[in-house]
Amino acid sequence: MKSFTHTTLVVQLQAGDTDRCPVLAHLSYDAADPFAVTFLFSHDGRVLARWTLDRDMLGEGLSRPVGMGDVRLRPASTGRWEELRMEFLGDPRPDGGRHHAVVFVWAPAVAAFLRETHEIVPPGREEVRVDDFLAEVMTGG
Repeated sequence: MKSFTHTTLVVQLQAGDTDRCPVLAHLSYDAADPFAVTFLFSHDGRVLARWTLDRDMLGEGLSRPVGMGDVRLRPASTGRWEELRMEFLGDPRPDGGRHHAVVFVWAPAVAAFLRETHEIVPPGREEVRVDDFLAEVMTGG
């Protein structure tokens, strides 16, 4: 039985007032952490950022605005092109602001990836091993 899935997509990164530029987004899902989808963004072999997002929030972001704080998602349409707009707020800058990046992902590709995760762990069937989690917290792991 499959317990892991991964895909790589070309996405568009917009940081600050710059134009969009293509970067790679590596999406991964592991049944061991059934509520999470990890996005690793890279360019020219360098990791730019890694974010772990709530799987349900990611799905909801395909149809309506969701999120507060550091991560905000919403559908965006540019004519025939349906995108998921992912806004990330990062560490504070010396000027008092925060690093800010927006990533545009082709929405049908995200929906297809989520369908794969649902085949591995259907929504509502997620299990959390509380005892294992507490043991890890208590040992500082």
